[in-house]
Amino acid sequence: MKLADLRTDYKLASLDENDVAASPFTQFDKWFGDATKAELPEVNAMTLATCDTTGRPSARVVLIKGYDERGMVFFTNYQSHKGQDLAANNRAALLFFWPELERQIRIEGRVETVSAADSDAYYQSRPLLSRIGAWASPQSQVLASRTALEARFAAFEAEHGENPPRPAHWGGYRVVPNFFEFWQGRRSRLHDRICYRLFEGKWKLERLAP
Repeated sequence: MKLADLRTDYKLASLDENDVAASPFTQFDKWFGDATKAELPEVNAMTLATCDTTGRPSARVVLIKGYDERGMVFFTNYQSHKGQDLAANNRAALLFFWPELERQIRIEGRVETVSAADSDAYYQSRPLLSRIGAWASPQSQVLASRTALEARFAAFEAEHGENPPRPAHWGGYRVVPNFFEFWQGRRSRLHDRICYRLFEGKWKLERLAP
């Protein structure tokens, strides 16, 4: 089959302005709940797009670990590629894609670090080996070999034992949204796209052309 011939005609549901919540956070919670109830794989996986000061974009998949009306939270190494991008340019975009539900959610906004207390609390909730891994991995840096990485892990495991503290270079970010788009696939590529834009402190609801 030719690549150009690969396509799906979406038909599971529709999305109307009268069907969505007044708050995009409430609507996000509803759709995230639907995806969770459907027991989708990696339901909390989201693409995070960042950009450096030269305009070069970069994207990768991370896991959302919390959300409320302040924004969407994820955790990572502050010295990683994404961390360096965010230190230079605190704007980012998120994308959730749930093909089984024929849905996407796009989110854009500024990024801030979460409190040290929140980062500490999440770090302590992680499995022990993941906590050691946060010490061992110089994320995004060039490694001499897999053996070198495993040696670093063994050294930090021996140093910290079963109660490693959170590394200062590791913690949480919060994407504070000013834009949401809820996308529902429809037949003939006439998809439903309902967006929320933050304008003077209030959310404005709009329909976008597919």
